[in-house]
Amino acid sequence: MTRTHTLGFPRMGAQRELKFALEKHWRGEIDAAELEAIGAELRERHWQAQRNAGLDFATVGDFAFYDHVANHIQMLGCEPSRFDFPGDEPELSRYFTMARGVAHEAGHEGCTHGSHDTFALEMTKWFDTNYHYLVPEFDANTRFSLASVRLFNEVAQAQKLGHAVKVVLLGPLSFLWLGKEKQAGFDRFGLLESLLAVYEQILVRLKWQGVEWVQIDEPILGLDLPEKWRNAFERSYWQLARSGPKLLLATYFSPLSENLRLACQLPVAGLHVDAVRAPGELTGVADWLPAHKVLSVGIVDGRNIWRTDVDAAYARLRPVADKHKGELWIAPSCSLLHVPFSLEGEGRLDAEVKSWLAFAIEKLDELRVLRAALDGEESAVEAELLVARAAVAARRSSPRVHRADVALRLARTVAGDDRRASSFAERQALQRVRFALPPLPTTTIGSFPQTSTIRAARVAFKRGELDAATYREKMQAEITLAVRKQEELGIDVLVHGEAERNDMVEYFGEQLDGFAFTANGWVQSYGSRCVKPPIIYGDVARPAPMTVEWTTYAQSLTKLPMKGMLTGPVTILQWSFVRDDQPRSVTTEQIAWAIRDEVVDLEKAGIGIIQIDEPAIREGLPLRRAVWKSYLEGATRSFRITASGVSDRTQIHTHMCYSEFNDILPEIAAMDADVITIETSRSDMELLRGFGDFKYPNEIGPGVYDIHSPRVPTTDEMVRLMRKAATVVPPANLWINPDCGLKTRGWPETEAALANMVAAARQLRSELAAA
Repeated sequence: MTRTHTLGFPRMGAQRELKFALEKHWRGEIDAAELEAIGAELRERHWQAQRNAGLDFATVGDFAFYDHVANHIQMLGCEPSRFDFPGDEPELSRYFTMARGVAHEAGHEGCTHGSHDTFALEMTKWFDTNYHYLVPEFDANTRFSLASVRLFNEVAQAQKLGHAVKVVLLGPLSFLWLGKEKQAGFDRFGLLESLLAVYEQILVRLKWQGVEWVQIDEPILGLDLPEKWRNAFERSYWQLARSGPKLLLATYFSPLSENLRLACQLPVAGLHVDAVRAPGELTGVADWLPAHKVLSVGIVDGRNIWRTDVDAAYARLRPVADKHKGELWIAPSCSLLHVPFSLEGEGRLDAEVKSWLAFAIEKLDELRVLRAALDGEESAVEAELLVARAAVAARRSSPRVHRADVALRLARTVAGDDRRASSFAERQALQRVRFALPPLPTTTIGSFPQTSTIRAARVAFKRGELDAATYREKMQAEITLAVRKQEELGIDVLVHGEAERNDMVEYFGEQLDGFAFTANGWVQSYGSRCVKPPIIYGDVARPAPMTVEWTTYAQSLTKLPMKGMLTGPVTILQWSFVRDDQPRSVTTEQIAWAIRDEVVDLEKAGIGIIQIDEPAIREGLPLRRAVWKSYLEGATRSFRITASGVSDRTQIHTHMCYSEFNDILPEIAAMDADVITIETSRSDMELLRGFGDFKYPNEIGPGVYDIHSPRVPTTDEMVRLMRKAATVVPPANLWINPDCGLKTRGWPETEAALANMVAAARQLRSELAAA
């Protein structure tokens, strides 16, 4: 009999209960015990959902109050010493301090801990997803110990409820790989032996608790690993397998390629493979995996929201089930963390598009249907099979999906459509004359605080409680406020603040053809931050201008330059659920031409600086280097298409954040943006060094403070960071700005931080003038 399980489940809850509880806790409105109780209730509900779908296990260990990697940092006893936690500081307080720089918002009464005067852990993308994890820090003083019993308590909670428990852990090699050395000349790989000893303790304790299976995730097996890391797998798993529960090694997101045979032969009791990302490897896995081992096939897409083609899935699974003589499990390809909770109560989607989709709860049901088909029990799920087949067929034949005019526009693309008229040096000279900015010009990344007033007006407008004219007046008032505050602060290049925008992708998708939107399709991005990705179901086109009215209104309020703010094609693609019936590169280019139309219209309206944000360009990079070239050529070309319809006097900016860029710097330079702004404060300007070594030719704004923390940095901190920046990038090419947009912050901390930023710029200008 086939068994079913899931690698992980969304944490936030059906109505984002965890998000709201976290934010209440940070504001001091509920204490740690109340937050813990909400977490326990959510886990209980989610385990019950897995049981209701007939899964053979409840997965324990996938829940986190902020991030699962941060959970492991605490469990493994390797909190960085720079936080200088006192011995009596509660575990949850330390946890949130590492994640946010502070445990609670300023002014929280009763908070006796959490003021450590240091920046939060660096945050970066989890492989090629839009989920952000907190980066472990390692140096020669790093020590590991079993320092938290949270996981064991959650196991006990699930067992008390009568669930068959499968625990999930991030594997030791992936944990080390995903961290960073914080000491010159130190190699974190040397920590492996001491780390394995703590993993052994964890596994022994889980076995003592009666846990039969531990899913141990090693997604780095889908990467191009150095030989010493590959060689470490066998000896590490011989050590881990000798005294603990049965281990199910889980890989996902990428083909195993040269690591396939290694993964199959490791001394573990089972192997999970991603048959969505690497369907061609299933036969090889069935050949190499010994018959006594469990084969877990990730057959339901854990990264996207399209209903599974059950006939295609069955056709893929049947030969494997026949060939592999051992036990067969089926599962989503990866954790369901990356998809929304459920379609139940989803009223915004029209019935046709909704019938094409499956969220986390529905994906669990798809496993039940597939298991019945594999086990020869089709009659028990005949009705579900008929509905699934009809939905897949309807999507393929829907006239809403394909548009002849969009296809024709792409077909008519000619050489040079993706190139500016002149070189950067020529453009820079013209732009400096036009804008006459001071050295080290200051700007922000685009958004300003989304206050309760703004959100209430948007909700009222969407409900029909505000007419369009009144809504416009309210948004214009917010834009006026943002412009006036920037002028008072002394910022050089202004933004309109994006009061009218709900999300940097959703806002544009709502105005583009080919997109659909959910009412409650929330997905965790990091911590309490959730996003509601659009669904790209058809060909993309722009029927009308999207930002021109708001931007020109803002420009009318000031004589200072006003940036037009757009989201780039790769980011719109990456942060959406993308159609899977054509290459992603085709969809990206469709979006690029739509954004190009907006860029041209902004220029015509008199906007001289236009920012096209591409924070997701790195996360879209395939995990295997062998296919980087084709992706990067398409991604950079799409960006250039958006930017190349304007004159040399128009300055094009882009923004990137929370990713590593040093290995793709030639391609970032090939985007040919006049100015790029990047996140660098959490890495202490480490990310900028590669730009200096590469001698990045265009202008650059390294972020001088972390907008994801409520902590207000001092002027001296920003001056120190910019002095570091000036050692690797010529000061004439440097801008000063925050790491990212300010949407999630409050006005008091925003104004305080920006005032310090402007003061830092003035101090540095004085130093330059005196040099």
